[in-house]
Amino acid sequence: MCNHSPDCPAADATDCVAAHVVSDHLHDQGWCRLCNGIVLFDDGHYLTPDGHDEVVVPLSA
Repeated sequence: MCNHSPDCPAADATDCVAAHVVSDHLHDQGWCRLCNGIVLFDDGHYLTPDGHDEVVVPLSA
């Protein structure tokens, strides 16, 4: 699925929202689709390819 180097994280990885954006509608519709099938919303949630709603986990410093 991913042609990036290095590969994007899988949809079930803890860092799944770090994948490359392949369809950007954040500014006009509030969402973007990532390379791994995740749909990321501007409210801090994302949908996994199997339909689960998750909250983006902030990166620790």
